[in-house]
Amino acid sequence: MGGDRLTIGEFSRITHVSIRALRRYHEQDLLVPAEVDPVTGYRYYAPEQVRPALTIRRFRDLDLPLADLRRFLRAESAGASAAGHETAQQVVSAHLRRLEDRLGRTQRAVEALRELLDPEAERTVSRDDLPPQQVFAVSLDVPPGADLSWYDAAMRDLDAAAGRRPVLPPGGRYAHELFTEGHGHATVYAPAELPLPADAPATVRELRLPPRSAVVATHAGPHDDLDLTYSALGSYAARNGLRTQSLIEEVYLVGPRDTDEPEHWRTLVAWLVDPD
Repeated sequence: MGGDRLTIGEFSRITHVSIRALRRYHEQDLLVPAEVDPVTGYRYYAPEQVRPALTIRRFRDLDLPLADLRRFLRAESAGASAAGHETAQQVVSAHLRRLEDRLGRTQRAVEALRELLDPEAERTVSRDDLPPQQVFAVSLDVPPGADLSWYDAAMRDLDAAAGRRPVLPPGGRYAHELFTEGHGHATVYAPAELPLPADAPATVRELRLPPRSAVVATHAGPHDDLDLTYSALGSYAARNGLRTQSLIEEVYLVGPRDTDEPEHWRTLVAWLVDPD
């Protein structure tokens, strides 16, 4: 054994990585000791392994999946090649984006909880009448367990039918079951004064939205806490003895089509009610 070899205890003291964790890294094929005594099974490490050990610990502290960590370490071990460096950077960048998304969700959950715990906090709700509107529309029954790809597909078809982006913002009409049961009927629409072109996608139809009475609120920011706005609308309707209909309507005043910064989104939420 060379004089630069470190016992697992010495290596642990240098790196502040516990002996238990070092053994686990070995078992998971993340950090293989420079030498393992074939008789005693003792593990020995080289000084050059200090930096990889610390890197592994940081990644594990940040919950990088094992498969991604192995991919990163393979790329790093390939040396200074452009392909290896690019792969390592891709792994890191993808995980940092996941961490940022998680942090954002956590921050928004904390903000929502603070609002819920504040007896003085109350979202602004009012009565309003939505005017009649001519739109292109895509209607569908959203199946259980579906992600939001159905909405993206509907908007693509509406854009193709319109030929250009409408001046007025798009919207959607959703059955309550879509939120309470996780599946239900949805209609996504975009304002359009022109007749439906002959070459429009088969999913798109012309629709005239009638005048409708509603309890409304403008939701600011991402939709993580949209349930608070819905609750404010439903509570207002209940307190004022309004008879609610089976539809919620959302109008995306400012949305992902307008900005990639969710804090700037503005969504008009209208809980339809029977007219007075």
